[in-house]
Amino acid sequence: MLGVLVEKQHTVPDAYPLSLNALTAGCNQKSSREPVMDAAEAEVQAAVDELRGASFVIESSGGRVMRYAHNVERVLDIASPAAALLAVLMLRGYQTAGELRINTDRLHRFADISAVEGYLHELAQRPAGALVTELPRAPGARETRWAHLLSGPVSAPASSVSEPVRAPTDLQARVEALERDVAMLKQALDALRPARGDAA
Repeated sequence: MLGVLVEKQHTVPDAYPLSLNALTAGCNQKSSREPVMDAAEAEVQAAVDELRGASFVIESSGGRVMRYAHNVERVLDIASPAAALLAVLMLRGYQTAGELRINTDRLHRFADISAVEGYLHELAQRPAGALVTELPRAPGARETRWAHLLSGPVSAPASSVSEPVRAPTDLQARVEALERDVAMLKQALDALRPARGDAA
């Protein structure tokens, strides 16, 4: 969901911040998604409420409906290019630096692959805690892939790195996945607060 907010901020700025309906549609988008989800509006609202409590989502009044914007860069203390990389990893799963450069083009245009790799290494070596990890090279693969850590540690074996991540088919599994994402984001926020000297 956070990935959707970051994406839509850049791709549909006229519609951003997003209404709950637009956010749900973005979560269930069939293109540029891996895995493809089928989240109910109530599930998205529950995730929004939890993320808002952790300051990752900002609520605003827009006409007759509430609208939502992300606060990822400020909460995690990262730059916009790094947020673009995290968003695409959240939306499209494991990717190489080359794939990330192509897939982030509408969110941030990186000059070359080395620029992408520079931000990835910064995200992996943050003093407040890694946000991405470089996966072992899969057999026969020429490049390594990267994964985000906002949902917890990645335990996929090297042989399955290139296999697509499958969407949960059961409602309870989708709810549990959203709850895990929120829990990890809260942990990242808690770890960041002492480092920045925040009082609250």
